[in-house]
Amino acid sequence: MRPSWQRARSSPDMAAMTVPDGYELIVFDEIDSTNEEARRRASSGSSGPLWILAHTQTAGRGRRGRAWVSPRGNLMTTLLLDPGCGPADAARLSFVAALAVHDALRAWVPSEKVRLKWPNDVLVEGRKIAGILLETASSGEGQHLAWLAIGIGINLLHAPSDVSYPATFVNAHGQAPDCLSAVGTLAAAWDQRFRAMRAQGFEAIRLAWLERAAGLGTDIEVRLPSETIKGRFNTLQTDGALELLLPDGQRRRVSAGEVFFPDVPR
Repeated sequence: MRPSWQRARSSPDMAAMTVPDGYELIVFDEIDSTNEEARRRASSGSSGPLWILAHTQTAGRGRRGRAWVSPRGNLMTTLLLDPGCGPADAARLSFVAALAVHDALRAWVPSEKVRLKWPNDVLVEGRKIAGILLETASSGEGQHLAWLAIGIGINLLHAPSDVSYPATFVNAHGQAPDCLSAVGTLAAAWDQRFRAMRAQGFEAIRLAWLERAAGLGTDIEVRLPSETIKGRFNTLQTDGALELLLPDGQRRRVSAGEVFFPDVPR
């Protein structure tokens, strides 16, 4: 008997037709978390690349352990893969994922509305429409990771209201696809961006991300656990860190934090 959180998988034939060659897809009607399923499958020896899609989650989560609201109709998916690298290089894949989400959203909403918010959110007209969560495990051998799970949530039909950052959803700006079509579009966009990074290096991804960045060259606020920093969003460094130009002219490197723009309600 399946666990209660594992219900109604799609047929393998239907799933195989949805994602690019070389990838697998498994679909759940209900699950605790697609990232948790990725962890379980990795523990059982799977290295992917595998897309895991859920129509609803009972324990979805975002960055910093926050709950991720998971109503039916929104896209909740995780890509499990063997990154073949260490933590630093794997972290850069969040920017590949953000570009893939951006590319997918352009099929559903006007492209000029879509921007990327450091480090791993996607905005439409300044409101959060998607988030990305990377989780990893060490192989115990050198610096290589055993597996990487890239969790992606896109608000297709619904947006949460009780959140720290204003949110929106695809149907408020265009026409939302069904979840199976959405994961197919996203998987194709990921495959194209991932191939580009392998062929051209992270610099190509960094430049593409900067072209689509929200707030670049403007004054922003970055909230860290122990302080809040204000400065001008100067650039994205070569490892994905945010570079701020402070009022006194110094440059401040930020590896992790939460960005807010002056016109966003607190």
